[in-house]
Amino acid sequence: MAKITAWEKVQLARQLERPKALDYINNLFDEFIELHGDRNFADDKSIIGGIATLDGKPVTVIGEQKGKNAKENLERNFGMPNPEGYRKALRLMKQAEKFSRPIITFIDTPGAYPGLGAEERGQGEAIARNIMEMSQLEVPIICIVIGEGSSGGALAIGVGDKVVMLENSIYSILSPEGFASILYKDSSKAKEAAEDMKATAEDLKRFGIIDDIIKEPKDGVQNDFDKVIKEMKKYLVKNIDELEKIPKKKLVEQRYQKFRNMA
Repeated sequence: MAKITAWEKVQLARQLERPKALDYINNLFDEFIELHGDRNFADDKSIIGGIATLDGKPVTVIGEQKGKNAKENLERNFGMPNPEGYRKALRLMKQAEKFSRPIITFIDTPGAYPGLGAEERGQGEAIARNIMEMSQLEVPIICIVIGEGSSGGALAIGVGDKVVMLENSIYSILSPEGFASILYKDSSKAKEAAEDMKATAEDLKRFGIIDDIIKEPKDGVQNDFDKVIKEMKKYLVKNIDELEKIPKKKLVEQRYQKFRNMA
C-alpha cells in the first residue's frame, strides 16, 4: 500500500464530508448542553462549547466548528474564530475549573479570523490569554486535532495535558498555502510546502509535539466513523481517569514543562 503523502493528508483533513466537532460531541458524549456568548460582545458560532457527560462523568467540551456546505460554512465563518469565540472558550474553561470538570477540546480551523473587526477587538490578545490561562488550569485538559489545526487559531484551545491527532489531520503554524507564499513567494507551491512543514501526525509524534495518534480509515474518518468514535472514547475515558489522579499543582507543573520543553 502506497504511503499517503503530506499533501494528500492536507486534502483529507479539509474534506467537506469529514466529521466536524459537533459530530464528535454528539457521538462521544451524553446530555450535551451548549452554552453561548462571551458575556462581552457576541456569540461566535465558529466555536461551540458546553457541558456534557462522558461515561457518566461531567466534562466541559469545546470545539472549532466548520460547516459541511456553503451555507453552514458562512454561518460558522469557515471555522475561523473571532476574539469573542476564544473568550467564550475561556469563560467555559474557567467554569470547568471552578466545578472540577475535565476539559476536552476539538481543534479544526484554518486559523483565527484575520478580519479588521477581529483585530480591533483584540484577536492577538485573546489567543495569548487563552494560552496563558490554559497553562494554569487545575483540571485535566485533552486536546484533539480532528482536521486542520493551523496557527494561533489552533493553539488558543490547544494547551493540554494530552495533545492528540487523528491520523489524517494536520497541525501547523499556518496553512501550506500561507507557508509557500511567505517562504517560496509562490502560493502554488503548497504541495511542496506541505512536505517541508512536517505537519502530519506521524511527524509531530516523532518530534514529541503531540502525545498520541488515533487511527482512522485510509480515505477519511467518515468511512468508519463508529470505529473512530469507539477508539476515541476509550482513549478519553482512560486518560482522564489517569490525569485526575495527579495532584492539581503537579498537573499544572507537568503541563507547563511539557510545553516549555518544545521551545
